[in-house]
Amino acid sequence: MVERVDCVVIGAGVVGLACAKWLAEAGREVIVLEAADMIGSETSSRNSEVMHAGIYYATGTFKAKACVEGKLFLYDYCAERGVPHKRLGKLIVACTESELPKLDALKAQADANCVNDLEYLSPAAVNQLEPEVQCVGALLSPSTGIIDSHSLMLAYQGDAEDKGAMIAFLSPVLGGEIRDDGILLEVGGAEPIQLLANTVVNSAGLHAPKLGRSLRGLKPETVPKDHLAKGNYYSLLGKQPFRHLVYPMPVPGGLGVHVTLDMGGQCKFGPDVEWIDRIDYDVDPRRADSFYEAVRTYYPGLKDGALVPSYSGIRPKIHGPGEPQPDFLVQGPALHGVPGLVNLYGIESPGLTASPAVAREVLRQLGLGN
Repeated sequence: MVERVDCVVIGAGVVGLACAKWLAEAGREVIVLEAADMIGSETSSRNSEVMHAGIYYATGTFKAKACVEGKLFLYDYCAERGVPHKRLGKLIVACTESELPKLDALKAQADANCVNDLEYLSPAAVNQLEPEVQCVGALLSPSTGIIDSHSLMLAYQGDAEDKGAMIAFLSPVLGGEIRDDGILLEVGGAEPIQLLANTVVNSAGLHAPKLGRSLRGLKPETVPKDHLAKGNYYSLLGKQPFRHLVYPMPVPGGLGVHVTLDMGGQCKFGPDVEWIDRIDYDVDPRRADSFYEAVRTYYPGLKDGALVPSYSGIRPKIHGPGEPQPDFLVQGPALHGVPGLVNLYGIESPGLTASPAVAREVLRQLGLGN
């Protein structure tokens, strides 16, 4: 038996829940299908929980605009909804004279992205803020912060459910078919069912390209190749020396092994970039060797044996090693030709920060907003 439904969001991560919130608030009847038994069990709960300012991303890209828009929205939203967050500020440090021009380039990039609050700091000024940090110069980003990602997802979920949305857990989407009368989804679980939806948002994160390939009738050439880039984190034992986030210069594939702080003040270092071919969240203690070398470029006081494995996350990338970093791919009917379908591909960092803007773009592509 096929059950007719209005709108299905596939994936209850932070972006999927944001989409459910905005769709429900736009008057749509929303069902969220989640393969796991809880919200945000993959990428959304395995990141640094940073609210990014919007510094690094290519000017004019949706990623850059969505990050800035999302940051501005989230600070107000978190204050209104009681979502734990802190506007800690971030130091981007140059550790050698040769890196100083890179600070200038980042400042110019930030200005072009309408992030106009960065300021240069001398080594002495940096030491006033962070005595343990060694550098030859830095940028201070005062609008970078941290957020309790689970509390944010609960807030999105609550908003969506207040407008009638529902979440079906342990409901993996196994495949589907593009039909003239809608999008048919084959849903597994304890009680398999077929749903015929008017609208489908594929927000399956790591699994979004695989899901796209499983939709019969969707042109295969519209689905990007997926790549998995694992990021490992290590916790710092002992007294926590930092009050701000501390970032080195960006590296290919990521932003470098940086200092992150959680809401409890616990200090972690990460993530690195480890290209993998299957989902595996184990953190190899031996990878800490490279962390010591990277961290000591700006924190020379790091003691041997002070790093212990913490957790890992996997970035849902749509480019491989050495390939150019693409924009977020919010792929609606104008791009693939299927009415009512929006696929979200490659929504990695700063996806948490950008989640409100991604949701609004989904509505726009569905003809539900400006």
